[in-house]
Amino acid sequence: MIKSWMVIGGVAFLVAFGGNLFFQSDDQKWFRRLQRPRWLVFERLIPLIWTVVFIGLAWSAVIVWEQEPGTLRTWLLMGLYLLVEVVTIAYTPVMCKTRSLQVGTIIGGTGAILCVMLAISVLPISQWAMILLLPYILWSPVGTFVTWKMAHLNPADA
Repeated sequence: MIKSWMVIGGVAFLVAFGGNLFFQSDDQKWFRRLQRPRWLVFERLIPLIWTVVFIGLAWSAVIVWEQEPGTLRTWLLMGLYLLVEVVTIAYTPVMCKTRSLQVGTIIGGTGAILCVMLAISVLPISQWAMILLLPYILWSPVGTFVTWKMAHLNPADA
C-alpha cells in the first residue's frame, strides 16, 4: 500500500523538479550579475533553508491528510498546499524569464500570504501541522525583502 507521505513527498518533488525545467543558463547569468545587499552574507545557505522549508510544508500536509483522509476539506487544503508550493517554485523561473525583480517580490509576497492563510486553515486540524509551516512563514518574508532590496540596487531590472 502506498503511504500518504510517499504521495505527498512525490508530488512535492515533482513540482520542485518541474519548476527547474524552466530555469535556463541565460536566466542564471541574468540573476548572478545582479547586485545584492552587502548584508546578504547567507546567500549560499538559501537552498538549504528552502529545503528545510519545503520539508516542513510536506510534513504538515501529511499530518493534515492523516487527520482527515479523503474529506472535501482535506482535499481543498491539499490544493492550497500545492498552490503554495507552485507559487514558491515559480518565483525563480518567472522572475528570471520576465527579468523583473518586482515580479519576484510580488510572487514572494503572494507565497507568504498564501502560507499564512494555510496555517490559519490547518490550525483547527493540527497544531503540529501549523507549527511546521512556521519556517515558511518566517523565511518567505526575508526572501521577499531581499528581492525588494535587490530591485532598489538594480533599478534597470526592477
